[in-house]
Amino acid sequence: MSQYTAAPFADRSAVLLDFDGTIANTGTFIMRCAREALIECGYPREAEGDLHSLIGPPLCNGFADLCHQSLEEGIRITEVYRRIFDGDMSPDYYPVFPGMRELIAGLHEQGRRVAVATSRLETTACQMIDSLNLPPFDAVVGRLEPGRDTKAESIRDAMAQLGATIDDSVMVGDRFHDVRGAHEQGIPCIGIYTGAADEGEHERAGADFAAHDVAELAWALGVEL
Repeated sequence: MSQYTAAPFADRSAVLLDFDGTIANTGTFIMRCAREALIECGYPREAEGDLHSLIGPPLCNGFADLCHQSLEEGIRITEVYRRIFDGDMSPDYYPVFPGMRELIAGLHEQGRRVAVATSRLETTACQMIDSLNLPPFDAVVGRLEPGRDTKAESIRDAMAQLGATIDDSVMVGDRFHDVRGAHEQGIPCIGIYTGAADEGEHERAGADFAAHDVAELAWALGVEL
C-alpha cells in the first residue's frame, strides 16, 4: 500500500477534512455552474480552459487564473457563479463519496475530533453539509469575506475551534492547496485522489500520504470501514 507498515496517522486525535472533492463529489456541479457563469460574463465556450482547476482554490482566484484576468474580474465572475450555484443547489448534485459517512462515524467512535476546513464560503458549506445527512462535525470552518481568505487560515481556525495542537492534527484534502495550507500551519496532510487532482499532484506538493480511495484513507487514519 505504501512505505508504511502501520497506519501513520492513527494517533492524530483531530482530523480536518476538506469538503469539495473530499467529503462530497461537487466537481460536476461546480464545473456546470462555472461554465454558465463564464458564458454569462462573455467568455466563449472554446476559451474556458480546464474547469477542474476551479476545484480547490478560492473561486475568485481560480476564475482569475483560469481566464488570465485580474482578481477584480475573478470576483465579478464569482458573483455570477454564486448566484447560479445558490439557485440550483441540491444535494442530488453533490453526493457524498462512498465510505465517507462511515469514516467520519468511525473517527467519532474512536473519540477523535472531526472538522471541516474548506475554502468554500462558510455559510454555503454549512448549508450543503446540513443537507447531506452526515455525522455531526465538531467544527465547520470556511471562507469569510472579509476575515478568512486562505486555506491555511481555515485550517488554523479549525484547529483553534477544536482546541487542537500541531501534534494532534492531520489534514485531508483532494488538491495541492490542501497540502500547502496544512504545511503552512505545520501539520501533515493526506492527499486523496477523487478525480480533480492529476496523478502525482499530491506527491509533487509534498503530501505526507496519498490515498487513492476512501478505504486507503481510512487505513491511514487507523479506521476500519
